Amino acid sequence: RHRCYHRTTKFYDDGVQPSHRTEYLEKYPGYGNVCPPESCKPRPEFQEDRGRMDGTTTFKSDYLPYEIVTRPFRPQAEYRPKSGKIDLGTIYQRDYNPHKVGPVTLARPRERKHSSGAKVDTIPTYRDHYRLWKSQRTESCKVEREYEPPSARFGNPSTFQDDYIPRQPNPPPSCKPCDSKLPEGPFDGNTIHRTAYVVHEMEPLFVRSREEYKPSDQPFEDTTTHQRDFKGMPGEQAKSCKPESRKLGSDDPFKGTTEFQDRYQPYLVTAPEFHKPREYVPPTDKMDLKSTNRLDYIKHKVAPRVPIKPAPGRKNTGPFQGKTTTKEDYQPWSVCPQGLIKKEQEIQKPSGRFSSLTTFRSHYIPHQANPPQSFKPVHTVATAVPFKDETLYRTEYTPKKQEVCPGQQPDALGYVYVNTDSQGHKFYRQVSPERSGLNCSPIPEEVPAVS
Repeated sequence: RHRCYHRTTKFYDDGVQPSHRTEYLEKYPGYGNVCPPESCKPRPEFQEDRGRMDGTTTFKSDYLPYEIVTRPFRPQAEYRPKSGKIDLGTIYQRDYNPHKVGPVTLARPRERKHSSGAKVDTIPTYRDHYRLWKSQRTESCKVEREYEPPSARFGNPSTFQDDYIPRQPNPPPSCKPCDSKLPEGPFDGNTIHRTAYVVHEMEPLFVRSREEYKPSDQPFEDTTTHQRDFKGMPGEQAKSCKPESRKLGSDDPFKGTTEFQDRYQPYLVTAPEFHKPREYVPPTDKMDLKSTNRLDYIKHKVAPRVPIKPAPGRKNTGPFQGKTTTKEDYQPWSVCPQGLIKKEQEIQKPSGRFSSLTTFRSHYIPHQANPPQSFKPVHTVATAVPFKDETLYRTEYTPKKQEVCPGQQPDALGYVYVNTDSQGHKFYRQVSPERSGLNCSPIPEEVPAVS
């Protein structure tokens, strides 16, 4: 059902009562008792239990077990070596024509330097063909004007200056309490709970007696469904199809030549040529040893530097005197280790035993609580009849079709606007309504929609 949360308004009320009759009802009468065809869809009815389910399937009933026949095993023939010699000749040995192999000659040509005594022309074609044009500089069309600031005052106020009205802020009232004097005398720590609390005596705790275990007189059934229903089929163990590992060939050493030994012929390799350097011939002309430093340098008369190295003297054979200024002036101090700077504790440690008694333990009074009453039902014996979980909702519920509001797309859904009531609701009429009822006369209804 449609429920509107809008408030009632009298804006759309024109005082005319809505008419539920349409033009289709006035012009097109019904044709007797012609009813729409019934649906072929079966009704969702619950099928009751028709009996206990049989555990046999089509596979169990149609399947016929057949006898398992072992696969025939083909014995492997015993290996017997053939008599005679092995022909090691191949097609390659028969058709191959040997030829002499020499050193490979280099296919790279020798380097040749092309040099000529002609002078290189370094003038490019761009520099040869390009000619400079004599162009004049264009004058600027900009009119130079000096900036003159306006003499009049800027008189365009902003919207903030026009609309803003200065107001005097009112300070909020202070919530701070007035200065009150502290009460004289000792603090009264009595509360309503301490004065009005009545101590009740607790009943003793209910302890349920433990029931003794009584073993059952009937024997224990330790057979499972697998042990009861499964019956193994007798059969022989499958034999392995893997052949036995036997050694092929003989232990005699190989007597013969290979293709590499027959066809490979070593060729003579010449020693590499040794490059003998040319004999050095000294020049006959005199070498000019004059340099710019020798020609331009001016000699100055400077006395030779006195060497710092002491003159070699005789070695001293006496004992070594290992006295230094540090040994003579430095005297070791007798330093004692400094004691701890830790201060003595002002509070003395307790010597007696620690009494682990807190204020909660000293003031707490234990009370014995009564166990709550158990609302658990008495054990009932389960019946063998299966439980029927049928409800009225499952048997009598019929699914309803979800209706779409015609106010979203009235033309697409086949609705026409009729009028609007006092609450602002728009009513639409269906153009081609469905026939319903016993007399099967078309009665279109006006559907409300949210405005």
